Amino acid sequence: MTRYNTFFQLFGLLSLCAAGFASSEKATNPFIWADVPDVAVIRVDDTYYMSSTTMHMSPGLPIMKSKDLVNWELLGYAYDTLADNEALRLETERSAYGRGSWASSLRYHEGKFYVSTFSDTSGRTHIYVTDDIEKCEWEEISFEPSLHDHSLVFDDDGTVYLLYGGGNLRLVELEEDLSGIKEGGFNEVVIEHAEKVATDNAMLHAEGTQVLKKDGWYYVMNICWPQGGMRTQIVHRSKSIKGPYEGRMVLQDKGVAQGCLIDTPEGEWYAVLFQDNGAVGRSPWLVPVTWEDGWPVLGEDGKAPMVLDIEDTEDGFSNIVSSDEFNRGSGEALPLAWQWNHNPVNDKWSIGERRGHLRLETVRVDDDVLHARNMLTQRTFGPVSVAETKLDVLKMENGDTAGMIALQQDYGYVGVVQESGQRSVVMVRAHDGEPEVLATIPLKQKSVYFRIGCDFRERTDEAYFFYSLDGQSWERIGEALQMRYTLPHFMGYRFGLFNWASEEVGGYVDFDYYRISGELSGLGLEN
Repeated sequence: MTRYNTFFQLFGLLSLCAAGFASSEKATNPFIWADVPDVAVIRVDDTYYMSSTTMHMSPGLPIMKSKDLVNWELLGYAYDTLADNEALRLETERSAYGRGSWASSLRYHEGKFYVSTFSDTSGRTHIYVTDDIEKCEWEEISFEPSLHDHSLVFDDDGTVYLLYGGGNLRLVELEEDLSGIKEGGFNEVVIEHAEKVATDNAMLHAEGTQVLKKDGWYYVMNICWPQGGMRTQIVHRSKSIKGPYEGRMVLQDKGVAQGCLIDTPEGEWYAVLFQDNGAVGRSPWLVPVTWEDGWPVLGEDGKAPMVLDIEDTEDGFSNIVSSDEFNRGSGEALPLAWQWNHNPVNDKWSIGERRGHLRLETVRVDDDVLHARNMLTQRTFGPVSVAETKLDVLKMENGDTAGMIALQQDYGYVGVVQESGQRSVVMVRAHDGEPEVLATIPLKQKSVYFRIGCDFRERTDEAYFFYSLDGQSWERIGEALQMRYTLPHFMGYRFGLFNWASEEVGGYVDFDYYRISGELSGLGLEN
């Protein structure tokens, strides 16, 4: 059983094989080879729950479930849309790329689940509450200001705090109903220059706060980034949430850092962290933890291991990525793997209006694909991933462009453009968001097939583009895209389906299916 058969749901159509892991029944790192950053994990009885970051995507703030810390099922999202403003609507030149909502805190307290996040895009701190996390029906509380990289703390005396900030970590007391910062409540910096336990010359000051209370001690997990070094995990501890704190560096290896400490029902301990994993994004790692003199000791001989002493023999599928035949009735929910790029315009897309198809109408006139409304996306994944779709273009209008994209600031897409009543298959590649048409081929029929293949092995980070007129014989088009993780988008590459207008609205296209595979074979590329 391969490592990746445990987290891809392919509706029985496809088999995903992770090269090099097929003979092992031990879990390996990263335990999800995809973009799942800023992880926060809790355990309730024998079940683990994890929240993560998806920034400008809607719905957002994904919630996942696991029984073993390595195989995860997506339960849903804390919100459908974070807010309704110009940035999240992709209006004019504004956007929420690289922003939206960031690192979350996940808690279980007195029968309720809490997941909190913050956003410069909304200018607020957001707290979502439910008594049934598996239903993922959340009620929102929000207030100003936006408190960066915070951790929610329910103290033993009933007081609720947020510990947040960068460099200097500040503890603020909240109102009892979590509706805002308590006037006259505790509000002080409790750890000054937290990164100094690892470096006197930081490129990135301490952030990414996660708090744990164990055996009467409060442990505060943070990262920092020394100049010329790598992302580094640090921890501070105190007998009081208000300090004083003492700290130390606990892991500096492969850039694996930022996350939380978690125990198993059997009493074993792990750190759930993540690593900058090239163009696929920031991928979660599991690092064993032992305790010495009341301090967590991360890793094996100071290293984050590639192979874990955890049996991984599940043969079930999960749903973090998913094929989709679009065989649903109108109004039925999309599979959880799908997220819209920014807030969707819900009356401009449909499934079921044409049976077995996703219809994307043009929404407005735009200048480029990065501002296209209603782009439907899923994560790419490693070590290799291929997405395929069939597109009906009969109802396109002049100036329309529709197709499939490898989405980041440096994007590439294969699609159809209609100009003066004539349609062409095009391949477009962009560097720093500036597009260049690399291939144009006349299209004389009403439908066409597209594929994009991504190779993340050994940080190759290349994407390849293909089209077919019959779904059987495939031609490579244009040139490879050198994928590059960029901070303006702050997210790993996504496959996306899109349709946008450059002249006038009114056209639409129909996508017949979306299918994924973990193999490059059959594409004329060495596997």
